[in-house]
Amino acid sequence: MVQKAILLDDQAISRALTRIAHEIIERNKGIDNCILVGIKTRGIHLAKRLAERIEQIEGKPIVVGELDITLYRDDLTKKTADQEPLVKGSDIPVNITNMKVILIDDVLFTGRTVRAALDALIDIGRPAQIQLAVLADRGHRELPIRADFVGKNIPTSNSEKIVVELIEIDKVDQVSIHEK
Repeated sequence: MVQKAILLDDQAISRALTRIAHEIIERNKGIDNCILVGIKTRGIHLAKRLAERIEQIEGKPIVVGELDITLYRDDLTKKTADQEPLVKGSDIPVNITNMKVILIDDVLFTGRTVRAALDALIDIGRPAQIQLAVLADRGHRELPIRADFVGKNIPTSNSEKIVVELIEIDKVDQVSIHEK
């Protein structure tokens, strides 16, 4: 893969997350009865950053959970033909039944990751509502899924890939577009 351009640098990512935090608070009329749930791996780090911003704005913390969708993926047999899937486990510290769950992920593409996350959440409890926040939406949906909160819409071709790098994992904060 060849990098074509950096679409979001560290400051742009920070601004996008601050905007999403404000939108989450506004849409939910505060954060009562809300939980942020990051989809492993990068969604967790984005959820933690959103929680920090929401706490700065609201003056009180919001619960953050981690969701592992490995066993819910519809491409599990393709990805794990040679080896067992690596299950990292979910960590949802509260009962999500009757809560507003805001799922957090880095990139929304076909919608299949989100579908798997919905299945995983429903196995854990029955939320009052599930919302979706993503840093980047690149289009090309295969399922009828849309994000409620989007950092940046990035129209792409099928020959392109969006790469999200976060300081917690990759030692840099940036979103770039690559040619396959």
